[in-house]
Amino acid sequence: MIIGICDTTFARYDMASAAINEIKQHVGNNRIIRRTVPGVKDLPVAAKKLIEEEGCEVVMALGMPGPEKIDKICAHEASTGLIQAQLMTNTHILEVFVHEDEGVDEKDLKFLADHRAREHAQNLVKMFFKPGSLEKEAGMGMREGHPDKGPL
Repeated sequence: MIIGICDTTFARYDMASAAINEIKQHVGNNRIIRRTVPGVKDLPVAAKKLIEEEGCEVVMALGMPGPEKIDKICAHEASTGLIQAQLMTNTHILEVFVHEDEGVDEKDLKFLADHRAREHAQNLVKMFFKPGSLEKEAGMGMREGHPDKGPL
C-alpha cells in the first residue's frame, strides 16, 4: 500500500513524523510518501496530487491552524477543500488539524499534536489493515488527542 502524508511549515510541531513513526510501528512494509506545504490551505491540492500523481491509496493531511479568527476561516476552507478532494478522487483523506488555541499551554499543545497525529495514524491502520476493528469502537466516544468521552 502507498500511504500519503502531507503537512505544513506553519505547524509548530512535526505531526507528520509522529504519524509516520506510528504507522511504521504497526505496519512497516508500506511505502510512505511525504509532502510538506506552507499552510493548511495548500493541503487539499497536496493530498490530491499524492493520490493522482503518486498513487497513494490513503492520505493523512496534518495541519496546525493558528488561534485568530482568520486562521479558523482558513482551516474551514482547507477542510472543505480536503472533503472535495476526497469526493473527486474517491479516496480517504484523514484530516488531522490541531488548532493552536486547543492547548492550555505550549507543553499541552505539543502533547495534543503528537497524540492526535498518532491516534489518527492508528485509525488509518485500523481502516486499511484491520477490517472491522473500527466497528467495535463505534459509538464509544473516542477522541483523538484528548481523553475519550465514552458511550452514552
